[in-house]
Amino acid sequence: MGPDVPLLNEYKQEFFWKRFPQTVLGGPRFKLGYCAPPYVYVNQVVLFLTPWLLGGIGTLLCQLQLLEELHAAMLSGLLMLGAAVGVQALALYAARRNAMVERLGVPNILADEEEVEFTHCVGPETVRFIAPGKRFGLNVLLHTVLAGALCGLGTWYVLLGRLTALYGSVGVALVVFVLSWVTLCTAEYSLIVNTATETATFQAQDTYEITPLTRPLYILAFIAVDLADRFTGPVPELQLTSQVLHVVFLVLPLLWALGMLSPLDALLLWGMEQALVFGLGGSPMSSNLRLLGMLAMSVCVTVCTFFIPSTLGVVLFSMAMGFLLSLDLSQFGTYCGGGSRGLLLYLGLLLGAMTEAGLLHHFLSPSQTQNLARVSQDAVSYLLITLFIVCWALREIQGAYVFGGVFLNPLYPRGMANVRVFKQRSRGLHMAGAIRRVLLNLVSPFAMVAFLALDGSVQQLHTASLSVGFTRAFRVVWQSSEDALLQMVVVVSVRLAAGDTRLPGWDSLGTGVQLLLVGLLSDRLLQFLSKLKFALAVLVTSWTEKKQRRQSAGTLLVLNASLCPLLLSVVVLSAMLSAPLLPLFTLPIFLVGFPRPQRSWPGPVGTACPCPDSIYYQQMSGSLACALRSAFARGSLGPLTPGSHFLGRFQDRVVWIMILERGYGYCTVNIKGLELQETSCHTVEARRVDEVFEGAFERPERLGLNQGINLHWGNALTPCAALPVRVYSDARNVLSGIIDSHDNLRKLQDDFLKALVWLLLRNCVQRLKAFPWDTEEGTGGGGTKSQSSQLGQSTVTQPAEAIMVESNISSLKFRRASSSLTSFGDWSDEDDLFGPQPARRTVALVSTEAQLGDTVLQTGPSLPGSVEMDSLFENMALSALQPLQPLGLGLGLPAVDKGRNPEVPPTKSSGTLAHENFSCPHSELFSLPPGWRTAPLLPFRLQQLRPLFPEEWFRFTLGRLALAVQDEASEDVAKSLKEDGGLKDLHAQVALSCLISLGAESAFTSPSYVYRVYSGDVPWTEGLKWLSENKELYQLALKAFRYSFKLLFDQASLGPMESLDELFSTLEEYERDWYIGLVAEKGWQDSVLQEKPFLFSLGHDLTMGTYTGRVLSLQEQLVQVGHLNGEGVRGQWANLSWELLYATNDDEERYSIQAHPIMLRNLTVQAADPPLGYPIYSSVPLHLPCF
Repeated sequence: MGPDVPLLNEYKQEFFWKRFPQTVLGGPRFKLGYCAPPYVYVNQVVLFLTPWLLGGIGTLLCQLQLLEELHAAMLSGLLMLGAAVGVQALALYAARRNAMVERLGVPNILADEEEVEFTHCVGPETVRFIAPGKRFGLNVLLHTVLAGALCGLGTWYVLLGRLTALYGSVGVALVVFVLSWVTLCTAEYSLIVNTATETATFQAQDTYEITPLTRPLYILAFIAVDLADRFTGPVPELQLTSQVLHVVFLVLPLLWALGMLSPLDALLLWGMEQALVFGLGGSPMSSNLRLLGMLAMSVCVTVCTFFIPSTLGVVLFSMAMGFLLSLDLSQFGTYCGGGSRGLLLYLGLLLGAMTEAGLLHHFLSPSQTQNLARVSQDAVSYLLITLFIVCWALREIQGAYVFGGVFLNPLYPRGMANVRVFKQRSRGLHMAGAIRRVLLNLVSPFAMVAFLALDGSVQQLHTASLSVGFTRAFRVVWQSSEDALLQMVVVVSVRLAAGDTRLPGWDSLGTGVQLLLVGLLSDRLLQFLSKLKFALAVLVTSWTEKKQRRQSAGTLLVLNASLCPLLLSVVVLSAMLSAPLLPLFTLPIFLVGFPRPQRSWPGPVGTACPCPDSIYYQQMSGSLACALRSAFARGSLGPLTPGSHFLGRFQDRVVWIMILERGYGYCTVNIKGLELQETSCHTVEARRVDEVFEGAFERPERLGLNQGINLHWGNALTPCAALPVRVYSDARNVLSGIIDSHDNLRKLQDDFLKALVWLLLRNCVQRLKAFPWDTEEGTGGGGTKSQSSQLGQSTVTQPAEAIMVESNISSLKFRRASSSLTSFGDWSDEDDLFGPQPARRTVALVSTEAQLGDTVLQTGPSLPGSVEMDSLFENMALSALQPLQPLGLGLGLPAVDKGRNPEVPPTKSSGTLAHENFSCPHSELFSLPPGWRTAPLLPFRLQQLRPLFPEEWFRFTLGRLALAVQDEASEDVAKSLKEDGGLKDLHAQVALSCLISLGAESAFTSPSYVYRVYSGDVPWTEGLKWLSENKELYQLALKAFRYSFKLLFDQASLGPMESLDELFSTLEEYERDWYIGLVAEKGWQDSVLQEKPFLFSLGHDLTMGTYTGRVLSLQEQLVQVGHLNGEGVRGQWANLSWELLYATNDDEERYSIQAHPIMLRNLTVQAADPPLGYPIYSSVPLHLPCF
């Protein structure tokens, strides 16, 4: 898309220009998309001016001195209360007349209004259009009462006598009076008639009707200041504040229209967060509930400090509570996870700090020895300055850049892709990081505690400066040691620079309040610099980036240059309010966004738009969190402040990291994963991210002066460090020349049979391990023989049919017992639908039951009146019936001993061969289920393919796996198993039946056929239905085919297998370390989450017409991480919220989502919380101990 893509499409422009006047006026809809009768507009004008008319009555009576100010205000309030009751009664009446029995739904602010047909000036549809009414009865009462109170207090607030007294001019008072009533009318209309959609929108939906309260409560705050000025006497500061607020009161509609004033929910959360961080020394919290709980506990501690009667008690209590509140008490079990050592460490720190503070305050406080206390505090001051410089230097050398990301760090290792070499070269930096960790986490807190314990300001008991200032000071020492060290160094530097000179205004504040002000000013200064950098980036790139240069770019640059003071004022105001700097449509048109919490979004952390690719981020999040923990502890990622954003990049993965919370020895983060299916915009920005990281990490280590500068300093991303993370490396190969090679396709058939034989034998071993059979032979008459021995001996004494019966029965019992653990071969959708189903029986089984009186398998009683169908073929598998064949095709079938049981038909199909007479008594352990031998295939087809069966490989595999059945198996047992022809014929029959059922009896003829079989989409063959009904065998055959294709791939790349032992080891490695399947399968996702070392998939690129192989390898790789301009992120998110929630600009090709390689606009939009953003993965808040 070009740079001149419309900011809003035509439909949205029309919608916006209908909605914006409604927002400015507080709710009246004077611009509709259709023709409406004049009375619709007249009614709205009357309702809009009603508060002014009713307030004017009170004002007039007051001016005529017929009523006092208070009584005039009460009269106006009562009149407005009656008018509000009338409006709500009309709304209720209209709802009943329209017979709207359904509950009013939550209004969708993204939807346009519907056309209404008006019939009368006070008709139900007219009333419903003008005053929709409230959804909750409680809100009807609350809003009605509030409307009366607001009108009464507002009348009192803007009385002409009061305004004349404030400004000393009747003309100014008249102007203020008129404009003030416009503000009051907008608030009253929004409260009682129809609520306007506010520009400042925090929640996507106003479920509890909080929006109507926003404007009235802001007005009540202004009125409260005026009332305080009225009743507190002549206070010059308060009177000046009242004068200023009366002027600001006039522009409240403009501020509401520009979205500078927060909604109530955002304002409450923002105020709580600011009070907790700057007033009480805490940290922003990862959830609203945690924020509320921590604020309540901190306030209780501050109040308790105010009433403590002794200075020593204040020091000990503030120090102890500051340490405890700086810990994440909800994760206290994690602190002690290493046993008693973790608990003893924190208890030792607490007791040590309390002992130090108590002793220093008791023996060296200014109340005891003033000179000694001053000398001691000066010594501690120099120690603090030294610690700050050393910690800052050690932190700077940890990252890829120094001095604010301007110059490359010559000590940082570069140009190394090997993780082991990178770790070796980073040992020096790790040692420096360990020293910094000790200085920052152990030495600095104790030094700062000593400085505070020796301070004379602690003597001012029962003062706000002590209860607030020192409680915050002792808290921030532990909550954020690095920031506290900076604040104390600034205070110390001012004292040392002043010397003996007294600074009255500064010294009278006390050390605690001084530290509070320094912390607040330093935060606002850093915000100002970040916002200024972001504003300059938007301004400059709007012209320098050709793809961002719109036709209006030159005009906007000239306007910003000519209005430079105004631009700086906007930046300063946004920094003072800690509000985002909002670039409208991401153009150089800057507004002050409404203040909101650092998290920027109202919902809980961890919301995402999951897709199949989310598993890759879920897998790497744990290892990445461990790497972040080490990097945070060393300082590799710079100063850790809640609200900081980091970007990680590895191959096609982009990870977004946000710091939510920070405390002593811990950090809470949120990890998001962005989409892997890269769009054009995503690709452009990802390529620039790669270039920025290459400039930091891929350059040679010896750099010249001209190469030591960050050429991408203006970018929103500043590289910090490369972190070793255990992650999947993704390799994709085009299989041209491999999958389409005839030699390889011919080899595929042989590999398939070998893999299938290996899987069949291994499946037998797995069953035996899950349900072990005692294969020890018992020859004594009184001993108990094993089941396998009995089966082995039965081959001599019982007829073949009886053998078949016992095998079927035992196999059935065994498979019923093990089906839930080892196989799904006997499961079907019809099982247990109407109770247990009788097992299917072959003809031999039925006849043998009749002879032996076997009652193992019984059929249920017949229903009354039903026709008895208890015939020979009752409840019998269809595949057991002999297929109809032309005459002569029954020749050549295996011989059956007719003398054993003359009732059994003399011939059977190839799929119902009688149970082989195993020559080895242990062969039954490797027997296969009877259902696997019932393939409806002609015998001569199996005979023709018999040479394909790998007999040598069968004997080799059988010998190797025989040891897995019983550890003490002798060589004689293995030899007898290998020489058992019946066992070999059984496995050959099953393997060749699977080969025919997959349509590979000749050879795999084409790559498309190979891909279809690999994907499980097997073309129809004669035995496919039989194979698919035996689910376990089908899965084994499919796995064997996939293994054989992987063998083909490996041999084409690495060379052929040199021995059977190498092939056996390769198949074992596939089974143990590989998942070979399709990306879309659930097994693929489970294997990724279980961290299977390797995964392989075959794919087909329809656009290119090629087949691809994809290999995922789990290994430790370097993930490059950089720091993002946090204010740039907040500003773009603020614009996203305004653009989607208010302007409803959800066009996927809108300008504000187009690629911007400097601001990383597209990636930033993706990383926003749903429903505005669409990260495919978002973790819950992750607690990272980084002590």
